Amino acid sequence: MKPDLIQIRRDLHQIPEPGFEEFQTQKYILSFLESLPQDRLELQTWRTGVLVRITGKNPRQTIAYRTDMDGLPLTEQTTLPFPSRNPGYMHACGHDLHMTIALGLIHHFVHHPVDDHLLFLFQPAEEGPGGAEPLLQSDEFQRWKPDQIYALHIAPEHPVGTVATRPGILFANTQEIFIQLQGKSGHAAYPHLAHDMVVATSQLVGQLQTIIARNINPLDSAIITIGKLHAGTKENIIAGEALLEGTIRTLSTESMELIKKRCQSIVQGIEESFQCKGTLTWGSNYCQVYNHHRLTQEFMDWTRSETNFQLIECQEALTGEDFGYFLEQIPGMMFWLGVDTPYGLHHPQIEPSEDAISVAIELMSRYLTHVASSK
Repeated sequence: MKPDLIQIRRDLHQIPEPGFEEFQTQKYILSFLESLPQDRLELQTWRTGVLVRITGKNPRQTIAYRTDMDGLPLTEQTTLPFPSRNPGYMHACGHDLHMTIALGLIHHFVHHPVDDHLLFLFQPAEEGPGGAEPLLQSDEFQRWKPDQIYALHIAPEHPVGTVATRPGILFANTQEIFIQLQGKSGHAAYPHLAHDMVVATSQLVGQLQTIIARNINPLDSAIITIGKLHAGTKENIIAGEALLEGTIRTLSTESMELIKKRCQSIVQGIEESFQCKGTLTWGSNYCQVYNHHRLTQEFMDWTRSETNFQLIECQEALTGEDFGYFLEQIPGMMFWLGVDTPYGLHHPQIEPSEDAISVAIELMSRYLTHVASSK
């Protein structure tokens, strides 16, 4: 009997969890897997993740398919009748669809095995602090290390039935940045006796933006976004401390290194200018998602010739994805899956079309069969 994939997606949508805390999610996935025929199914758990291998009939290699698991720290604002039950967390990046698609593929291949081994990776902590890199280094992964690897990500801007990808770089290099400024608080009436970190922070944010405007080649692409800023406690108290949190995105490793050096120089300049102490801390960083040229072209050519889905060769994007760490070691590729919603990724009102689930399962069940069958 075929599983009710729409219900599975809705169940998963209601239990979003932080990275490496996907306990409910892991339990749900394991329960589904235990309901399947076990003769070709092998399981390993790694932290809150799950590795699933379907043994091939005449294996020459292992083909992997990866999905992510974690939710985002957002309060859901959708109109869905099955909203998040975990306050302050939401599946706003499509990981509930991603997991459902992977479970649908597992169900298909358990009942329709192919020649090669198939490895399905349920990876925790994609949104942070990053699960791909430590999973790659784990004994569990190395035991079943694949020869090729594939993944998808939902694309709100594309209609259902559309697939978009490109050979080479697809997603950007990313780097979290945290800056703390410590000055001297004081009374608003006596600014000369204090070192004001609101003024210092205002200058710092503006100067960081000059890196993109004046240090990066205009033909390159890069972003510095300060997404969080906190300073002060009351309107008549000069703030003695400020904290900034942001993200850097680039399409080249050279630009990333240049931006990081300039950030350090600017913080040092702020220290001198405003008589304060600046502490710059680098957070999680993800390498670029760089699609293998031959495998991506083969996927694109096959999709155009063998399916009725629309294939778009898209431009690179400044989104980040730790799937790039897999692609540094293993040939493979990622593609965008159209889900037709007006709200973007990480938006509290995003409502991706569930019709995209069957599109992805049809596409990837056929393509993995094509790749993993003896020729």
